[in-house]
Amino acid sequence: MSKKARPPIPQLNGRIIETHCHLDYLSGAELESTMGKSRAVGVDRVITIAVSRDNQQVVREIASQFDDVWCTQGLHPHEAETWDAEFNDELRRRACDKKVVAVGEIGLDYYYEHSDPKTQIAAFEGQLDVAIETRKPVVIHTREAESDTKSVLGNAAKNLNTKGVIHSFTSSADLAEFCLAEGFYLGFNGIATFKNADNVREVIRKTPMDRILLETDAPYLTPVPYRGVPNAPFYLPFIAETIADLKGVSTDELLATVHKNSLDCFFPDQS
Repeated sequence: MSKKARPPIPQLNGRIIETHCHLDYLSGAELESTMGKSRAVGVDRVITIAVSRDNQQVVREIASQFDDVWCTQGLHPHEAETWDAEFNDELRRRACDKKVVAVGEIGLDYYYEHSDPKTQIAAFEGQLDVAIETRKPVVIHTREAESDTKSVLGNAAKNLNTKGVIHSFTSSADLAEFCLAEGFYLGFNGIATFKNADNVREVIRKTPMDRILLETDAPYLTPVPYRGVPNAPFYLPFIAETIADLKGVSTDELLATVHKNSLDCFFPDQS
């Protein structure tokens, strides 16, 4: 489909919270434009995610620029080799910032093997300890690491004040059931629109409405029908419509429920 043939972005009635994107990929002008376009389609809050030691401060600075942007702090499993006690001390302090709503993106990724499993587990457990101490929810990344994810989260979940979300969920129905039973939300994005993502759509059908969060993971994972261009929070309406259809509810009903879910997870004082 050519760019000219792409349908317009749906104008939805409900409000949307973008729970996972990477605004630090954008320049100043691009960032302002993206935020404006996102507000125009109903996005009323955006959470931009930290992943490396280099962008912890960057995402905090972006969040400080906008009244409707918040951020996380944490090391992605690809960066696990850079984690140490000093980082945890810094994380403990930064987690108390009023614009920091969660510890993340943390977790395990055995697909790319950027760090060995033992190193990843140590970084994961260490950052979970900070989330427990600071009473922050967590944003979890897991790929090809289901057994160890269960083990680590099983130990930590009982002590997490607010559990958080397994973001960009593409794992098995078994892991979904485990995480839901432990009290976590599942985050779904443009993958739900992909032709070969029947496994994700099946998990969505089985996930209770009050456990679903919406995200883009922008600039990655652009939903159909805009595949081939960088993703952005303003494409969330396509994801919302797809998930509403899978759940057999109106888009308005889905948005109302998911907005409350997002507040409950990341902004409990305002839910």
